[in-house]
Amino acid sequence: MSVNSKRFAVLAATAVTAALVLSGCSSDNGGLAKQYGNGTTQNYISGDGAVTEVTADKRSDAVDFEAKDSDGDTVSSKDLKGKVVVLNFWYASCPPCRAEAKYLNEVHESYADADDVAFIGVNVRDAAATAAAFERTFGVDYPTVLDQKTGTMQLALSGQIAPNAVPATIVLDTKGRVAARVLGAVDGTSILKTLISDEVDAGKAS
Repeated sequence: MSVNSKRFAVLAATAVTAALVLSGCSSDNGGLAKQYGNGTTQNYISGDGAVTEVTADKRSDAVDFEAKDSDGDTVSSKDLKGKVVVLNFWYASCPPCRAEAKYLNEVHESYADADDVAFIGVNVRDAAATAAAFERTFGVDYPTVLDQKTGTMQLALSGQIAPNAVPATIVLDTKGRVAARVLGAVDGTSILKTLISDEVDAGKAS
């Protein structure tokens, strides 16, 4: 199926699926919050790469977060407002996370000179040394938040189209709202590039 055909099918279903997901994804927030606080992720499953897009008029409130990345620098939704933000949720021993790393890197590199797109990795399970080894092995050079203990980034998406599988990639629009999610591994560059470019263009037009 071509990218355009796939995106047409996704968009045709968005009005229904977005409403269902937005209303139903927080049903176990209490249990997940406890897991995040305990540093566990047993309810995480591997997604199939399905793409969910949310039309602008169906988007919920802006995601609010502030956390330290693995270098000790602060990343916050406030500072990133006005940018399209790509959040990738991963952990080192996850095979699909390894498989998608090259595609995420390629898309990230394509926006290296852009000041309106930011990438943040969110490691949901590993200690700093394990996460750093993965980043060296796979050449990841965008910042990573170690979310194992606090669950800050995961909890920020409670009640939204949440990253309830690993890997998952969330695209936030320039207002900080969830615009799209890839649930499972990114299996190429075209879909993610299109999701990002759509939001960059929408931000410039608004």
